[in-house]
Amino acid sequence: MKFGFVRNDLDSSPGQSLDGSFRKSNSVISTHSVSGVSSSSKYFQTSRRVYKGLKEFGREFIDQELFNQSLDDWILENYGVDQVTGEQPFLKPPFLTDELRKLDLALEGVLFQQLFRMPCSPLASKSVKEDGYHALEDFLHVIVNGLWRTFWRKSGPLPFSLSCFHHPGSKFYAVEKAISRGRLEELRGLALISKNGNSLKVHWNQVVELVLFRQNILSGNELKLSVSTICEALFYGVHILISRCLSKFRTISDDSVFIMVFDSKFGAVIKLGGDLSKLELNTGDPYQSVAHWIKCHAEVLLSSVETIWNRLGNANWGDLGTLQVLLATFYSIVQCNGPPRKSISSLASAHSLRLQKRRIECRLAENENAKITYQQDGYQHGEIVELDHSDNPLVKNTSHLKLRQGEILLLEDQQQGQKSFQIQESFIGGNYFLYGAISLDYPTQLLTLYVGSHPSRLEPSWEDMSLWYQVQRQTKVLNILKHQGVSSKYLPELIASGRILHPGPCKKLSPSGRCDHPWCGTPILVTLPVGEPLSYIVARDGPFSSDDALRCCRDCLVALRSAATASVQHGDISPENIIRVFNMQGTRHKVLYIPVSWGRAVLEDRDSPAINLQFSSSHALQHGKLCPASDAESLVYLLFFVTGGRMHPQDSIESALQWREKSWATRSIQQHLGEASPLLKAFSDYVDSLCGTPYPVDYDIWVKRLNRAVDGSGSADRGKMIEEVAMTLRLENVAESSGTSGGGT
Repeated sequence: MKFGFVRNDLDSSPGQSLDGSFRKSNSVISTHSVSGVSSSSKYFQTSRRVYKGLKEFGREFIDQELFNQSLDDWILENYGVDQVTGEQPFLKPPFLTDELRKLDLALEGVLFQQLFRMPCSPLASKSVKEDGYHALEDFLHVIVNGLWRTFWRKSGPLPFSLSCFHHPGSKFYAVEKAISRGRLEELRGLALISKNGNSLKVHWNQVVELVLFRQNILSGNELKLSVSTICEALFYGVHILISRCLSKFRTISDDSVFIMVFDSKFGAVIKLGGDLSKLELNTGDPYQSVAHWIKCHAEVLLSSVETIWNRLGNANWGDLGTLQVLLATFYSIVQCNGPPRKSISSLASAHSLRLQKRRIECRLAENENAKITYQQDGYQHGEIVELDHSDNPLVKNTSHLKLRQGEILLLEDQQQGQKSFQIQESFIGGNYFLYGAISLDYPTQLLTLYVGSHPSRLEPSWEDMSLWYQVQRQTKVLNILKHQGVSSKYLPELIASGRILHPGPCKKLSPSGRCDHPWCGTPILVTLPVGEPLSYIVARDGPFSSDDALRCCRDCLVALRSAATASVQHGDISPENIIRVFNMQGTRHKVLYIPVSWGRAVLEDRDSPAINLQFSSSHALQHGKLCPASDAESLVYLLFFVTGGRMHPQDSIESALQWREKSWATRSIQQHLGEASPLLKAFSDYVDSLCGTPYPVDYDIWVKRLNRAVDGSGSADRGKMIEEVAMTLRLENVAESSGTSGGGT
C-alpha cells in the first residue's frame, strides 16, 4: 500500500529565493511552536495516519545487510567512470568547483585550530580507535565552531553538540562515556546534534549531519568509496529523513541530509535528498521499497574521495577534501538554523580588497629597502650636488648597518667610556649580523661583535625585532649573569656594550637620545669567545664521535646549570646557538662547547622563548612557555642531530609535536643515542621522564657522570686551573667557581 503526505504549501527546506538569499519555511521559523507545524485539522488527521505508517515502517527497516543487497548492483552501475566508454558517473558530486573556490576565499582570514593526533597506523587496535574518535570529535568541533563564529554569531553558546552512536535508533553517548562503558567496538560514528531547549535527551530528528568512521572507506586500491560504505551512508541517511518526518517539531529541513564518511586518511561527502511522500511503505519488504525510492525518486550526490589528514596526522585545512566537509557542514547548519548573517559571497568578495592591501604593503616594504635618490629643490636633473657628509659606507645603505673588513667601529659604553674595535671577518647567518673583531686596546684576542637594529626600525620588521633580541636583550641577560656573580668558561662573557658613535657631528640632546643620523643609537654588543656553530661543523665534517657528543653534552649542561643559579633559562638551544671553541692553554688544545645567543633567554614567566620546530621542547611548542626541563629536552634533540639522527623538516607546530610524540613513544631517540653512548641514552631516558613536568633537572649528578666519561676522573673537582683572559687579564679558579656559581667542572 502507498501512503501520501499532505505537505504545507511552503517548502519545508531552506531554499534560495529569487534575490539569491536563503529563505526559511514557516515550520523552520516556528521551531518551538506547535501552531507552526499544525496549520489545519485536515493536516493533523492525515499526518496522524501517515505518522503511524511511517513509524511502523521505520521499525521494520533495521537490517543493513538486506538493504545493501537490494542496492549494491545499482551503485556499481552508476558510480565511477566507465572504463570502456569513458562515460562520467551517474552519481554527481554535491558541490560545484566554483562553490568550493568561493568558500575557500571566504575563509581566507579564518584560522582553524591545527589538529595533529589522527592515528595513521593501519593497526586496528583499541587505543588507535580511541585516538581516532577523539581526533574526529576535535576536528568536527573546530569546523562547526569556526563556521558558526564566522557566519552566524561571534559570541554566545554554540547551539550544537557532538555525540556518538551504535546503530539506527540507538541512544547517543559522549565519546568518553562510550569508551568508559567498553562500547568502543560498537560505535559507527559521530553525529552533529542540534541542541533543543533544556532537554538532555537526544533524538535522531535532532541530527544535523552524520559522520561515519570506518577503518577503510576505499574500494580496493582505487581512490573511490567502496559499495558497502555508500550503502551504509544511505542506510543511515534514510533513517535520519524518516526521523525528521516523524518529529512533531520540524527544527531541521526533512528533505535532504549530508552524511560524511572518514577513515584515518581519507574522507568524502554524500548527500541524500528526496520527497518521502513518494516512498511506498511496504512493510513486507521495506528494503526493496527504499531501494526503489532511492533509484526513482531520491537524489544521491557523492563527492570525490580526498585526503583529510596528511601522513603525520594533522588536518589539511586548505585542501579540497576539507573544503568539501566545511561546505557540507555549512549547508547542514543552514538547514537547521537558517541563513547566516554573513554570506559566503560577501566574505569572498572581500578577497580582492585583501589582495590590494597586501600589494600596497609589499610595495611599502620594497620601497623601504630600495635605494632612494635624494634631490634638493632648486637643482635641475643631472646637476652635481655636493653633500654634507663624506662617501662613507655607513650611510650608503639606510636599511642595515653593514661593516667591512678593516673598518674601525667606535663604541660608546656608558660604563667603560669609548672603545674602538676593528672588523676582522663577517659571519652573516640567520637573521642578524655577526662579526669577528679585535679591540684596538688588546689586539691579540678575537671577539664576537653583534650589530643590532636601529630603535626606529623595531616596528616594521620581524628581522629587526630579532636583531633587538640578539643585542639589547642579550646584553641584559649577560649583565644579569655578571651582576649575580655567575661566571664560567662555558658561558659567553660580556666585554662591551653600548651604541655606535657615527662619523661627523652628533646633534643628540641627551646621552640617551639620538640625532637624525641613520646610525645614531644603533646598539652594539661585544662578547667572548668566537667559535664555529655546530650546524656548520656537522655540515662540513659529518656526525660527532661518541667522545665529542659526550663533551658537548657535559659542557652545555654546565652552562645551563650556571645560568639556572640566576634563574635564567636559555630557551633557544639549537645547533646554530652552540659554538665550538679551541682553548689554547696547556700542552694540548682543549675543545669547549658554549651556548651563545642568550637574547631569547627566559627570566620570568611572562617571557616567551624562541620557537624552533626541530629543537624547541614540546612544552614550548604547545604553550609558548618553558618548563624546568625544556632546555634539557632541547639538548637531547641537539645531541640526536649532531650524532647523525634524521630530523625531517617540519612545516608546522602540529607536525613537530607529532614527531616528538612518536619519537619518544617508540624510543627512537634513546635507541639512536644508545649507539653513540649508553650514558647519552640514560640521559635521554631521564629527560623523557621530566618532559612537561614542574620538576627541575638534577644537573649535578649528570655533570659528575659526564665528567667521569669525558675526563676519566671520578671527581667533579679536578683541582685548580688557570685561565688567562686577554681582555680582562684576570685569574679564574675554575674549581672554586664551580662550587659557588655552578660553572665549570
